[in-house]
Amino acid sequence: MKLLMFYCPLFSSSPFKQTISEAEPHPSPIETTNAVVIFYHVEKEDEERQKKVLNKALKNIKWLANKFGTKKIVLHSFNHLSTSKSDPEIAREIIKEIKRRLEGVKYEVLETPFGWLNAWTMSVAGESLAKVFKDLT
Repeated sequence: MKLLMFYCPLFSSSPFKQTISEAEPHPSPIETTNAVVIFYHVEKEDEERQKKVLNKALKNIKWLANKFGTKKIVLHSFNHLSTSKSDPEIAREIIKEIKRRLEGVKYEVLETPFGWLNAWTMSVAGESLAKVFKDLT
């Protein structure tokens, strides 16, 4: 799994084109402030090591959120971080579990719609930690 993480004083996303038939129909745009935005890519290799990837992802997401004192997380599927791609169903399972666990410890978690192309507006903070890439292999 690959994570490209940003601390965003402002983030908005508007879905405009469905890319997989299983995607939810006509999702709503989202907008938030002071959030850690996670662009994630679940790889084929992650299918066999879901527990390890899940735990590493949670650790990294919470670490960055704590650095900026926020409990707001945005999850966005971004299949441009690797040439290896997992089955969409497995990616959804992993992300649902990440969301469930974060919400279980009082994070507010938003998701851009899975299976949709989105237009974004992002304001990224200037600190070096506001832009972090993690390879969870």
